[in-house]
Amino acid sequence: MKIIILGAGQVGASVAHNLASEANDITVVDTNPRILQDLQDRLDLRTVVGSATHPAVLMRAGADDADMIIAVTNSDESNMVACQVAYTLFHTPTKIARVRALEYLSYPQLFAPDSIPIDVLISPEQLVTQYVKRLIEHPGALQVLDFADGKVRLVGVRAYYGGPLVGHELSTLREHMPGIRTRVAAIFRRGQPIIPEGNTTIEAGDEVFFIAARKNIRAVMSELRKLEKPVKRIIIAGGGNIGKRLAQVLETRYQVKLIERNPSRSRAISEDLRRTIVLLGDAADEDLLLEENIENTDVFCALTNDDEANILSSMLAKRRGARMVMALINRPAYVDLVQGSEDIDIAISPQQATIGSLLAHIRRGDVVNVHSLRRGAAEAIEAVAHGDPTSSKVIGRRIDEIKLPKGTTIGAIVRGDEVLMGHHDLVIQPEDHVILFLVDKTRIGEVERLFQVGVTFL
Repeated sequence: MKIIILGAGQVGASVAHNLASEANDITVVDTNPRILQDLQDRLDLRTVVGSATHPAVLMRAGADDADMIIAVTNSDESNMVACQVAYTLFHTPTKIARVRALEYLSYPQLFAPDSIPIDVLISPEQLVTQYVKRLIEHPGALQVLDFADGKVRLVGVRAYYGGPLVGHELSTLREHMPGIRTRVAAIFRRGQPIIPEGNTTIEAGDEVFFIAARKNIRAVMSELRKLEKPVKRIIIAGGGNIGKRLAQVLETRYQVKLIERNPSRSRAISEDLRRTIVLLGDAADEDLLLEENIENTDVFCALTNDDEANILSSMLAKRRGARMVMALINRPAYVDLVQGSEDIDIAISPQQATIGSLLAHIRRGDVVNVHSLRRGAAEAIEAVAHGDPTSSKVIGRRIDEIKLPKGTTIGAIVRGDEVLMGHHDLVIQPEDHVILFLVDKTRIGEVERLFQVGVTFL
């Protein structure tokens, strides 16, 4: 696939990194030649220096025969204009744009073929807000990902010493929970992936990714670790787009306080939020945190635009008694540094949340959901099976008859409203939503080809 990426910032570079390794023809456009040179040194791709909105620059990038344009510059307006130029001059089939401002997103009628021709809108703030909300709903989880419109969730947890299933083989999971359908999709032990078999023994410290119907998630988590108490009190540091949005979606169910250091911004937020208590101050001010009873806080979310401020305020909150702390971190190197440390429970990467949404629209075959796991080390995919036994490589076949690429497992199948676990004797039917887990991302092309419908099947 020939793809042009407009913008070589953190999201653009991450998307390029993900796609360049999958035999795509990638061209990256940016105004900064130094960043482009760095990308070209590391990845097999083309670069073009220039403005993403200029027709001549897009022409040099190969827009006249590109399959897709992904506009992820730092400017909403540039991304929208670039899609308009690509549509009008080059008839680019698929146009994806990152748009952040609620002032635009509140008017979906703007984004239509006869208006601003954007096929897929990506809003990082919206994606991160939903991601954090799911983590708060499942305290103790490292990652919570939705599939099949929320019917199924893939949850990553760290197995703790003393958990009922720790020290036992996976085959005993059914005995522990006879009425609950679940399946372990993958295990990471000391950073290395383990393909789960019936005789695999879970050890304390393992990162276990399991898949289950939404209603059963809490019961399965209790087998791997001591269940956390439900969340009541939340403090959000930072009243930017993400902080304000998160407060809006949480304030009806939880006791929420939001700390913002800018006086005019804090005043504006307090007028928009109904039940959230808005505090003017610095989230790294120890006296303020103690005054607001940080020791009784269930979740502390640091969501400012400053990575260092988020890390420091989270560490302070944790050491002063907050039960769980999350920090929004843009720099990938910082994410790897602090994730799972004693002071920060969860490092939230906006790039990983955004990339998953982008990849779902880039994958071949009918791939409707893609989630990046363990900061890009693995991937979970939801693919829809189309066709019949003569045109499809999966329909009408038992799971153990399908030639899955090495390191790939089928975790579950959603058939209508029914959630079925991916056991070896399950036969895949047309329109099944198949949820797969890949620990080797270089095999993604093979998985995509499995779900492509052929005219004839040999």
